[in-house]
Amino acid sequence: MDVKSYIKAARLRTLPLSISGIIVGGLIALSKDMFDWVVFLLALLTTIGFQVLSNFANDYGDGVKGTDNERKGEERMVASGAITPNQMKKAMVVTTIITLITALFLIYLAFGKDNFQYSILFFLLGVASIAAAIKYTVGKTAYGYSGYGDFFVFVFFGLLSVVGSYFLFTKEINFYIFLPAFSVGMLSTAVLNLNNMRDRVNDEKVGKNTIVVKIGNEFAKYYHYYLIGASLLFALAYISMHYVKPIQFIFLIAYIPLFRHMLFVYHNKDESQLDGQLKIVALSTFLFSILFGIGLVV
Repeated sequence: MDVKSYIKAARLRTLPLSISGIIVGGLIALSKDMFDWVVFLLALLTTIGFQVLSNFANDYGDGVKGTDNERKGEERMVASGAITPNQMKKAMVVTTIITLITALFLIYLAFGKDNFQYSILFFLLGVASIAAAIKYTVGKTAYGYSGYGDFFVFVFFGLLSVVGSYFLFTKEINFYIFLPAFSVGMLSTAVLNLNNMRDRVNDEKVGKNTIVVKIGNEFAKYYHYYLIGASLLFALAYISMHYVKPIQFIFLIAYIPLFRHMLFVYHNKDESQLDGQLKIVALSTFLFSILFGIGLVV
């Protein structure tokens, strides 16, 4: 077994983005003195498990469909032959089992025996997360091939990640928690949109009908600006409603590289050059989550 190939398939550079919502939800709970480090760490591990599973499934699904045969950017393992489809399926099964076990520990520690209904709800959400991770590119009805990827990223990386992690600590949901959840969800969707802008030509050839393929690259740019701009407005709205001290606006630092990125996208004529921008948006989202939480906790 070539461990390096599986590490490449896991796409470690996507992990900071995947845990951004957990960080935001957890630090908001910490700011209210409703926090547990063990629950937080298990939430991070569970989310990383979901993301690795999603990356394995994406590599497998696009590989067997031939989508990655001429793709630009990071090499995919099934398409390159480094990992066979059968080997990748086994890796997906193992990752699913490990992630489910971690999720069960998380649910038990967060809710115990006194909140059985919450335990059932979060177990079902965990199963839904696994199904969503796999069905993005796997199967004839893969939603990533029908333009629904953006919606699922917004829901799972934003709403479920932030609101769900916040609920693990507080056992409550309020209107305000959805504002930073929208921010993280929109920034995460911007990463997917950028990826789809880069792959537009190839996706169009193989019948992968992403939103970018449907609306064209020029309108996708305006959609991209909206996602980043709206994420800022929702974050500002939350801070304005909970304003105590100026340091709460420290998260604005994360938008400096994002606005420079938007200028790059505006002037871009060669979609292949967008590949290098993916880590800028992903790491800026990660930075946003940390600074947003620090501003509330300090």
